[in-house]
Amino acid sequence: MKKKLSPTQAEELLATLKERFNKNKARHKGIDWEDVEAKLKSSPAKLWSLNEMESTGGEPDVAGIEDGKLLFMDCAPESPKGRRSLCYDQAAHASRKENKPQGSAMQMAEEMGIQLMDESE
Repeated sequence: MKKKLSPTQAEELLATLKERFNKNKARHKGIDWEDVEAKLKSSPAKLWSLNEMESTGGEPDVAGIEDGKLLFMDCAPESPKGRRSLCYDQAAHASRKENKPQGSAMQMAEEMGIQLMDESE
């Protein structure tokens, strides 16, 4: 699977992310959008993953910087429509006999190139 956006898709996503970044400055104090944009433009796979989050109804936004890497988290007020009705992992999915969900959250996260947060995060 191609994990790179077209130039048009990338610019549209960057505009969406910039708007969200500017509306929610309290989430990322001390971080400048220009730095975020430069890092994203140099990492097409990360931009693709953010687009996957966005396309499933999520609202990814910068949550901080750790070891020089940008941290994003989904700030949607509720579970995005494109990521509901999932089991946690493949074992839980395989054990379901009736009303089997589409898949697992772990599998979807892996396919999207993201990681799930745990309770401590």
